[in-house]
Amino acid sequence: MTELVAYQCENGIATLTLNNGKVNAFSPQLIDDFNAALDRAEQDKAIVIVTGQPGILSGGYDLKVMTSSPQNAINLVAKGSTLARRMLAHPYPIIVACPGHAVAKGAFVLLSADYRIGVEGPFTIGLNEVLIGMTMHHVGIELARERLGKAAFQRSVINGELFNPQGALSAGFLDQVVAADALLPSALAVAEQMKKINMTAHRNTKLKTRKAFLETLDAAIELDKQHLG
Repeated sequence: MTELVAYQCENGIATLTLNNGKVNAFSPQLIDDFNAALDRAEQDKAIVIVTGQPGILSGGYDLKVMTSSPQNAINLVAKGSTLARRMLAHPYPIIVACPGHAVAKGAFVLLSADYRIGVEGPFTIGLNEVLIGMTMHHVGIELARERLGKAAFQRSVINGELFNPQGALSAGFLDQVVAADALLPSALAVAEQMKKINMTAHRNTKLKTRKAFLETLDAAIELDKQHLG
């Protein structure tokens, strides 16, 4: 079976590259591969960079799975939410180098990382659930509430507003926007800067800072398992 998340580690920096079709859909296998790659990065004690294909990080969950049955949809979203929670508690910094579009689960990956870099261009970033007839799930609401500005939270979650990269920067999906050819060099530069962090202090501070948020996510995951939307 082809790995949908390529793993490469060099000089204490692990790069996870999503590669699942045109939109890098989050399928059960991709999430399994993502978790396996995080396991390897943890063993390597590496700072993590997550990226996608030119022009796209991810367009969201695998629609074939989401539409196959209500239970399959619930299971896939729970699996993705558990991954988001894991990213937020990961013992080493996670940087997302977003090479273009990041919609739905793609945007939630941005909201689950420690630092996010996007690229200039005609790209769409945001949460499209209400646009496609989905009531936002509890974990999605809590992730957006925690990481987006208050006004952007309302516009994004309730109105389904999608942002260009500069708008996504203002909203809170991104921390930096660079030219496309500067994306990976910029991510590597941030990773090199983060090597100066004491990783035990980073892990402990992250868990202390996010303690209440992680507990909120745990409760939200359980609510979503009972019923999506």
